[in-house]
Amino acid sequence: MSDLSPSSANTNPLGSLTNALTGTTGANGATGTGGSSSGSGTNSASTTLGSNLNTFLTLLTTQLQNQDPLDPLDTNAFTQQLVEFSQVEQQLNTNNNLTSLIALQSQADLMSAQSFVGKTGEFNNAEAPLLNGNAGFSYTLPSAAAATTLAITNAQGSIVWAGAGETASGSHTFNWNGEDLNGDAQPAGVYTLQVNATAADGSSITPTIAAFATIDQVTSQNGTTTFSAGGSSYPLSQLIGVQNQSS
Repeated sequence: MSDLSPSSANTNPLGSLTNALTGTTGANGATGTGGSSSGSGTNSASTTLGSNLNTFLTLLTTQLQNQDPLDPLDTNAFTQQLVEFSQVEQQLNTNNNLTSLIALQSQADLMSAQSFVGKTGEFNNAEAPLLNGNAGFSYTLPSAAAATTLAITNAQGSIVWAGAGETASGSHTFNWNGEDLNGDAQPAGVYTLQVNATAADGSSITPTIAAFATIDQVTSQNGTTTFSAGGSSYPLSQLIGVQNQSS
């Protein structure tokens, strides 16, 4: 009579799938190729997945061991569930790999940006630091203006200086000497340039404003490389150009 007990050699038809998913070593010493990646760290998602998978496999194994040998369980549903676990695990591994790639890119950006320390950066930002009686800006008019007014505001939003600007289309440089309308020197800090330009027909012209600042330090946090310059901070994405000497 044939051996139909649960301990029979064929009572674990999902063993190979389990090994492939978990990367465990089988009886012949071979290691499955579908195991979770090592060195990626343990996070809540992978921990939850592993716990759910272990619970599922325990229930499955118990059912297989106690099934009626004359009326065995249909393993198709269990196989599909294992496939779904494997797909989720692969997605988690992909996310971990992407996180590692982002970290490597951030390190590369940081190393490259270190060479800019001590140089003057031009940033797509209207805020510039006032240091040693100078704050440097540039503004670009997409078309000629009938009138252009420039205004400098302090950190509180108050206008400390105002005057006429260039009206020709194109890029223009503006260096503020740090004095207010009364000729009084303003304290060092971060100041903002406002540009109001109108066309001959009275319509408003939208300028592009940039700031010049000498880069003091480069840092990286949460995947973002940031330049520190005279009390201002600019992300790498705002960097337009670099000059060897201050504007």
